[in-house]
Amino acid sequence: MSVLEVSDPPGTTCPAPAPTPPRRHRGRAATAVAVGCALLMALHAYLPDGPGNLGSLVQTFLPWAGLAVPALLAVALVRRCRVAAAAALLPAVVWGCLFGGVLADKGSGGGELTVVSHNVDEGNPDPARTARALAASGADLLALQELSAAARPVYERELAARYPYHSVHLGVGLWSRYPLGEVAPVEIMPWTRAVRAAVRTPKGPVAVYAVHLASVRVTPAAGFTTGRRNDSARKLAAALRSEPLPRVLVAGDFNGSTEDAALRPVTSQLRSAQREAGAGFGFTWPAAFPVVRIDQILTKGLTPVSAWTLPETGSDHRPVGASLRL
Repeated sequence: MSVLEVSDPPGTTCPAPAPTPPRRHRGRAATAVAVGCALLMALHAYLPDGPGNLGSLVQTFLPWAGLAVPALLAVALVRRCRVAAAAALLPAVVWGCLFGGVLADKGSGGGELTVVSHNVDEGNPDPARTARALAASGADLLALQELSAAARPVYERELAARYPYHSVHLGVGLWSRYPLGEVAPVEIMPWTRAVRAAVRTPKGPVAVYAVHLASVRVTPAAGFTTGRRNDSARKLAAALRSEPLPRVLVAGDFNGSTEDAALRPVTSQLRSAQREAGAGFGFTWPAAFPVVRIDQILTKGLTPVSAWTLPETGSDHRPVGASLRL
């Protein structure tokens, strides 16, 4: 047996192998991202709403920040870094503290007043289908937004049998099984986007506000444009502070989530039915694959006992419902 030996030609040298990064340097970037993500979620209420309103944008989509956790764990596994893996638990813990309770079903039975709120979409190609779905919801009260002039007669016809009382002001309307009194627009914008009524339930009046806060946009030049929405929220908050009735229900399209600090003038006065008595996040928009809850049912002096999101109806939003104890 012979051994064949191959040697390098004279004057040549083998390149040195690439140095292995010191173990203490592995996963340093992933660790920094994990800590930053945890701080961002923990301190989200203090994010400044400066140029581009990035604070509001982050707060609106805050539940999705949890997706960073599996991504960070995957990076830690690839890098074989225990420090990075441990750091990935920080945003997981913070996310759990913020939203862990949201995932549980907190419903406790039926109440005495059921309300459904729905942005029916002024471009809805089949308003009759949407109206029939709302009539079948079993709600005592409907708060509708984006009622076009052409679709309004359709809703009035389809909802008449179940709801003997209704009032529509431009694109916002209320339909009720109980009498409506003191119906009047609420000036939150130059044109009517909110209406208030005293609903005369068997257990006394409830002040009901059907609202549609100003729209928002995300553009490269201006960022998250929330100025008009925030202004309409401040005007709505002022109306709520002067509301004489002790029991208040506010339902509608807020074009923002309850985590958005810019909506705090309103949300600080009220309780979210979904947060109090719902199961999950109750995302509503876009209807085909909802990623954010911008349609809200908020209360004061009423106890939410269950809350839910209804199936899509043909609108670009999904309806939201809640059962309330008077």
